[in-house]
Amino acid sequence: MTGTQRQIKMVGFLQAQNCSIAPGSWRHPAGATDFTSPEYFQRLGRVMEEGKFHMTFFDDRLALPDIFNDDYRDAVANGVRVVKMDPVSIITMIGAVTSRLGLGITYSTTYYEPFHVARLFGTLDLMTKGRAAWNVVTSLNNSEAANFGRTEHLAHDLRYDRADEFMEVVMGLWDSWEDGALLLDKESGRFADPDRVHALNHKGKYFSAKGPLPVPRSAQGSPVLIQAGQSGRGRSFAGRWGELIFVVYPNMAVGQKQYGELKAAVAAAGRNPDEVNVCPACYVCVADTQQAAEEKREYIRALAKPIDALVLLSEALNFDFGSKDLDSVFTDDELQKLSWSGFRDRVVTLSGKPNPTVRDFVHFSGRGTIGEFPIFCGTPKTVADEMEEWFTSKACDGFVLAATHTPGAFEDFSRYVVPELQRRGLYHKDYAGATLRENLGLQRPEAGAWRNPQLRKAS
Repeated sequence: MTGTQRQIKMVGFLQAQNCSIAPGSWRHPAGATDFTSPEYFQRLGRVMEEGKFHMTFFDDRLALPDIFNDDYRDAVANGVRVVKMDPVSIITMIGAVTSRLGLGITYSTTYYEPFHVARLFGTLDLMTKGRAAWNVVTSLNNSEAANFGRTEHLAHDLRYDRADEFMEVVMGLWDSWEDGALLLDKESGRFADPDRVHALNHKGKYFSAKGPLPVPRSAQGSPVLIQAGQSGRGRSFAGRWGELIFVVYPNMAVGQKQYGELKAAVAAAGRNPDEVNVCPACYVCVADTQQAAEEKREYIRALAKPIDALVLLSEALNFDFGSKDLDSVFTDDELQKLSWSGFRDRVVTLSGKPNPTVRDFVHFSGRGTIGEFPIFCGTPKTVADEMEEWFTSKACDGFVLAATHTPGAFEDFSRYVVPELQRRGLYHKDYAGATLRENLGLQRPEAGAWRNPQLRKAS
């Protein structure tokens, strides 16, 4: 594959919390514990930039896990992802010590207002010189709703209907300032051209926003949009808006099928599928020998506790997994009430049961363990072989690396795997430019281009 123009996009998956997405990671002897300090996150940012990662982004929830047994005590006692700091401050600290690494954070369309999100990300994009990305989510559960004075979380499809209008408002606000609107002409006294600054005057079903946004356009035009919609209504949302789509595939065969479906959803929205990068989550356990890598993997697996899975399943699916025995099946009615339909469908498919048990959800989801995502395990050559196979067989355009422990997982990948992928011509040797769009191979959008995707040219 040497010399190929198509190269792997690499994303580091972070959480503004006491552990990685694998809750057992905080129990690892080599896991850093200074997660309430800026140095912890700045260290991770530097490691990823040295490894030429295209971007890092933060997952987020707006409540700590408290649905299991209707209490937070088990989650707190076991450190099951209970620290959840606001990621915007942290990503800004990372931006201050890096210059090319893309910087993404999660913000919800269900619990924030479009103007707030537009200004926050517009400002972040300026302060990072065009490296910002927004991971668009609709949130998951009633605990998040309760923290914002709501009685329950919105129904799945309704969340996405509302999110579509939310996106239209944010994108419209980002269009407020045309390129060249700022004049800064001290001699004439003209600061900006008012004919190039526009009010939005949006009035819709869910939102109204006057505008203009008081934030000029950035070096990359507008922040990159990350989305994780993978089935049904979420897939059509991702097809319309996502520029980097974060997915979870249990294996390569499923990945190839869903990759094609996602690219078709992008085309159905009138956009160019080649402009959208689909990146599945993975773990990597790499060492000088296969045996050493496997020993790393098994040690990390052993850090997980049964309570981790039950707490996190309850959080993700908005259902108390402590209310059922391990071998009791979910009724059709219960399955329909689970808030994350893509997650539910994945367990149904993998278990082969239309009505899985609690134990099936624990086993086939891998939630709370490193079994949640595919694990590339072995020597640098072995890991690179697997990643190359996924990439060249059109299962993905890159990967989102979740950490088995921090900072070691990112250090190992940068030290062992990146040079091997670079040798094969599958991974860039340096950043293509200064902005995230340049480094992802995305064109800089013209103001208003999102309203008519068919006018956009292929990058």
